[in-house]
This record gives sequence, C-alpha cells and structure tokens, in this order.
Amino acid sequence: MEYLVLITALFLFVVAVFVRETWIAGKERRNLIKTIAESYGHVCEREYTPERFARIPGFYKRHRRETQLDDITWNDLDMDAVFRAINSSLSSIGEEYLYYRLRCTDLTQEEGDHLECVMEYLDTHSEQRLALQLFMNKLGYTGKYSLYEYLDQLDYLGERSNRLNILMLALYPLCIALIPFSMGIGLAGLAMVMVFQILRYFKEKGEIEAYITSFVYVVRLINIAGEISRMDMPALEREQEILRKNCSALQKMKTGSYWVFSQNRANISSGNPLDVILDYLRMISHFDLMVFNHMLRQLNGHLKNVDALIETVGYLETAIMVASYRKSLKEGYCVPQFSECRETEEGCRKREPDKRKMILESAYHPLISKPVKNSITATRGVLLTGSNASGKSTFLKTVALNAILAQTIHTCCAKCYEAPLMRIYSSMALRDDISGGESYYIVEIKALKRILDAADQGDRPILCFVDEVLRGTNTVERIAAATQILKSFYSDKKSPILCFAATHDIELTQLLEEYYDNYHFSEEIVEDDIRFNYLLKPGKADSRNAIRLLGIMGYDEAIIRRATQAAQIFLETGRWEVQPGNETKRN
Repeated sequence: MEYLVLITALFLFVVAVFVRETWIAGKERRNLIKTIAESYGHVCEREYTPERFARIPGFYKRHRRETQLDDITWNDLDMDAVFRAINSSLSSIGEEYLYYRLRCTDLTQEEGDHLECVMEYLDTHSEQRLALQLFMNKLGYTGKYSLYEYLDQLDYLGERSNRLNILMLALYPLCIALIPFSMGIGLAGLAMVMVFQILRYFKEKGEIEAYITSFVYVVRLINIAGEISRMDMPALEREQEILRKNCSALQKMKTGSYWVFSQNRANISSGNPLDVILDYLRMISHFDLMVFNHMLRQLNGHLKNVDALIETVGYLETAIMVASYRKSLKEGYCVPQFSECRETEEGCRKREPDKRKMILESAYHPLISKPVKNSITATRGVLLTGSNASGKSTFLKTVALNAILAQTIHTCCAKCYEAPLMRIYSSMALRDDISGGESYYIVEIKALKRILDAADQGDRPILCFVDEVLRGTNTVERIAAATQILKSFYSDKKSPILCFAATHDIELTQLLEEYYDNYHFSEEIVEDDIRFNYLLKPGKADSRNAIRLLGIMGYDEAIIRRATQAAQIFLETGRWEVQPGNETKRN
C-alpha cells in the first residue's frame, strides 16, 4: 500500500511539473507571438554594439560586386542609420541579407516586380507572415560572428579521415575475443585502447569545438528551411522551390548530428546517469568525432547549397522587414517606376529608355521626423545654391536616398519616383585620410575621379551627388577646376551622368548654365532671427547670410560693417580690399 501511495505521488509530481512547464512554454510563446504581431509596422529600437555591426556585413562581404554601393557613398548618406530604421530582423541571416540588399542598387524591373508581389502577399496574409517570423526567431542569431566567418575557417580543419577511428573501434571486439583465451592480455589490451581513445578524444574535440556552433546553426537552418518549403504560400512558390532543392542536397549532413550537438560537459555536471554513460561512450568510441567528420565532408561539398538557403531565407525575412517599414512611414511611400520600362503612346510593344531623367514628387528624407517635401524633374544636371543651413545638403541626401531605396528595396519616400536604373555615387562628407597621409583635397579629387572612371566603364547611367565641390582648395582654383570637372560629367562618356551638385560659388551658375539647371534654397531674417522653409525654388540664390549670421550670433558691429563693405566692393570691382579699422595693439 505504501509503495502504491509513493508511486502515485511521484506520478502526480511528474504530471504537475509537465503541466507547469507546458503552461510556461505556452505563455512564453503567446507573449512572443503578441510581441512580433504588435511590432509589425513600427520602427524597431535596438542597441548595436561594435561587435554586432562588425558581424552584420558578413553576407555582403561574401557577395561583393562592382555594381554595389561603395563605402564612400554608404558613409556620405549615413546608410547605417537607414539600415537601423528598417531592421526588425529576428535572425542574423535576415539582418545580414538586409544590409546586403541595401548595398545592391542593381535591382531589375523583374526583380522589383517579384519583390513587390512577395511583400504584398506577406503584408496581407498575417497568419503566414507570423509563421515565417516564428521560424526566423527559432533560427536566431549566430552570436559574435557571422556564419560566413565560421564557414571561412573550415579550411583550417583540412581533410579529416575516420580511418583511424574505425581501426580503433575494430580493436575492441578483438580484445574482447582474447579474454576467454587470455584474460590478462585481453583486459590489458582493452584498457590500453580505451585510455588511448580518451586521451586522443580530448585533443581532437578541442580542435573542432569552435566549429560546432556553425554546424548547429546550419542544421537548424536546414530544418527551418524545410518547414518553410512545406507551407502553403502560392506567392512564394519560387523561393520554396529553391529551399526544397537545396534542403534535399543537405539532408545527409543531418545524419547522426545528435552525437555532435549534445553538450557533453554539461551532461557530466548535470549528474544524469544516462548522460554520463553516453558521454563516456563518446570518449571511448569517438562516435561524435566520426559524425563530425562526415558532416564536415558534406558541408564542404555543399557550401553552395548552404549559401542558397541563407540567401533565400534572408530574402524572405527582408521582404517582411521592408513591408513593415513601409507601414511605419507616416509620410507615405510609393513604388518606383523605372523609365526603361515606361510605355510609350504607341503601347506595350515599345519601351522608351530615358537615360538621364528623374521625376521626383513630394520626396522627403526618411530619417527626419517632420520633413519638408520637395519635388523636381531633372533632365540634366542640377546646381543648388543657397545660404548656409538652408537645406542644400539635406535635399541632395533626400534624392540620393530615394534613388537607393528605389533600386534596392523597391520603396521610395515620395509621392512619385520615376528614373532609369542607375549606378549611384556621392562625394559629400569626405575627411582627411590621416592614416594614408592624404589631405582633404586629395581625398576629394580621388572621390570625383572614381565617378568619371565609372562612367567610362559601366553600362548604366550614373547618378551622382557632390556637395561643395573642391572645397579643400582656394577660391580661384576651386571655381576653375570645379567648372571643368562638372562640365566633364557631360562630355562623351560611355554612360551618361545625371549630377546633383551644391555650391556656395555663385560664379558656377553662369559658367555651367549650358549643362546645369539652377535651383536654390533661401531664408528669411525676422527680428534678428533666421528662418528657413527648406523649399526648393528654381533659379540661382540671390541672398547670402554668412555675414548677417555674425550679427545674430553677437559679433561686434564694426566687424560686420567692414565685412559687408569688403564683400560689396568685391562684387562691384572683382577686387578684395582690406577695410581700415581700429586694431588692438599687442605687446
């Protein structure tokens, strides 16, 4: 009777623990689903450590191409901040692919149309979208390093053979067979084989320990990709077929993976007798090492399949992130129209390629909370003039970012965007290269030269943005050189260039009027306060505020008066004259 009571109590305890753990797991899953569902359509606030940012470009570094956005342009436009605004990933694969996608400005019309279909489907089918996001959450992050950094290290392992392991396993039955004939020799041989195996185990296990993390992630990726491929999602059939094909090629890698992935040391410390027995069995048999070697051969032979899974799963999560980002844009968005595919009046049979024309309506900067929207139709170069802080640089970045977002994630922060597919470059926020020993001027002319070189080599039009061209040198040479460089953008190039340039040098508006249309930003000074409306206006700027700003900031009236007189004389005569004033003598 007492035994029955004890067994019943133990049974009820086990049931209670099971029910409690099931309830906790269910509650955590419900909370996770709620969090994921509520975060859709909102900008995700998260911290980025230096280690994390060092990992994020992993996929991009493995898939670099000349057509991708270069580092100068990426940094000029603060694309890291744009990436952070869009990134709501639940896995490192999605995060890395989004970064890669934002640097690939070679989106074709067909690719853009397909991405649009995928995003529309995921946006309107919340159940399937949520299921995908749960899979991404299960996939998770690789930690400090990109999966590609782990995969790149596989070469250091070299060829790992199981021949010695198989030979040592064959010695066990041989030693056991000797025991009936000579117990001492048989037992001694058995002990020696076990000791040798255990000593060799710790050496080899230490060599592969760092690689097990990547193997775990790859197998998890195969399992999740297989689950996604079996979902009922007609709009994603193309991606699902890629997943099915590559999962099939990688199935052999999963064979026996339990032996490799179980935490041996943790099992010993847990005190579970079965775990302890299994762990010692690994030590004397090397089953896990043999399985690892098999997995290594399979992985090395199917790296292209792993890469295809990473790209496809990353593409799907990126589509979810972009669809979510679109809903977060309070100022609205539009789908870009690429003018190579614009229909003519004669109908669908003909297309009208427009090599150098951009139409942008009500465009705004995606990182500004209360942006001022501007519109422009550019058929040739655009030269921006205007006062300090009037909005020239922000407008350049607005146009550049919309072009990049159009050609990467098929989304524009505007009412309308139409332009050809172009390669995009900038020369805006350059710095002295102290480590390389180059001055600002040298860095600047190199940045401009790369744009001219790209126009001589590529097959797509160039869209470029230059802020204060050649600011690193004196006025006379700056105007002379800037005129010729900006004119050279419209000389006989293999690829046409559409250039947006901002300058304080009003002289350029006349020197380049044959090649550039003039636009400007202006300000209004009211009661010793300067106000900007940040609205783009046609024509060149007719006001300057640098000297007046001295007064607003509290400079002495004499300084302002003499500066104003000197500027007026220069405008009238073309000569600079030093204005006399009371000089303070110093001992």
